[in-house]
Amino acid sequence: MKEHDMIRVGILGAAGYTGGELIRLLLNHPEAEIVFANSESNAGNPVAEVHEGLYGETDLKFSSEMPFEDVDVLFFCFGHGKSEAFLKEHAIPSHVKIIDLAQDFRIKGGHDYVYGLPEINKEDIQKAQHVANPGCFATCIQLGLLPAAKMGLLKYDVSVNAITGSTGAGQKPGATTHFSWRQNNLSIYKPFTHQHLAEIRQSLEQAQGSLEVDIDFIPYRGDFARGIFATEVVRTKASLEKIVEVYKEFYQDAAFTHYVDKPIDLKQVVNTNKCLVHVEKYDNKLLITSCIDNLLKGAVGQAVQNMNLMFGIDEKAGLRLKASAF
Repeated sequence: MKEHDMIRVGILGAAGYTGGELIRLLLNHPEAEIVFANSESNAGNPVAEVHEGLYGETDLKFSSEMPFEDVDVLFFCFGHGKSEAFLKEHAIPSHVKIIDLAQDFRIKGGHDYVYGLPEINKEDIQKAQHVANPGCFATCIQLGLLPAAKMGLLKYDVSVNAITGSTGAGQKPGATTHFSWRQNNLSIYKPFTHQHLAEIRQSLEQAQGSLEVDIDFIPYRGDFARGIFATEVVRTKASLEKIVEVYKEFYQDAAFTHYVDKPIDLKQVVNTNKCLVHVEKYDNKLLITSCIDNLLKGAVGQAVQNMNLMFGIDEKAGLRLKASAF
């Protein structure tokens, strides 16, 4: 790509929450342009009629066509399992980069997809033709635990609790996402078996060298739309001062992940591509808190961050976003 060229983008599965959020980011990206936004069910309809926050911002219409030759990068915004099937049925030109937001290629083996967590894989992402974007829970939990793993602190089972907004379940309505059920309610789901555990373990092994312990993860459904707030408890005798020093050093060059010296809250990250991390010590228990916006740093914000790295432009391009509450 020449320095003055725009990155030409195609979006597949453009009518869901991630598709809409991706369109919002790319419409305001200084070095990218949307060539097509594909949706079979909405073909021909204005994008703003589905993603109503975009009224007045674009005349773009959903397309049934997929002119792969006309783009530099494809974003797969499919549901899990559909990306691999799509690639078996369609020939993507070799020059076209792919960023897959599903979980189909996150675990290493049998493919050339780089796991797209810039905080640990930045150099590989910069050279990658294909990137598997991390899961939302996985991003938040890993970024909380990775510096501890680098210190070799994960010697005992790790307790993780994390609560997510309703947008994490996708746009299609379900029994646990509609307003009357979700409001003023809390529940857990997939305790100890959540699908993001495999990629979390993969990254922690990468940082620590090995991981022989369990990650006891309890996910919660929250009665809010956006965001993930996670707590992680690690047993260790290491001093808090040393741990804080390592956390600050680990993230000192990270574009969007920041260690914060005081307790954090969810509103500081909602509507941004940031992850905030904080640690405290209680006797031999290290309490780590981390939070992200599940649709941005947990999905399309991180995907755009990966696109920027893959095309050698400013990592923060199109992602200088304002927290919605302040």
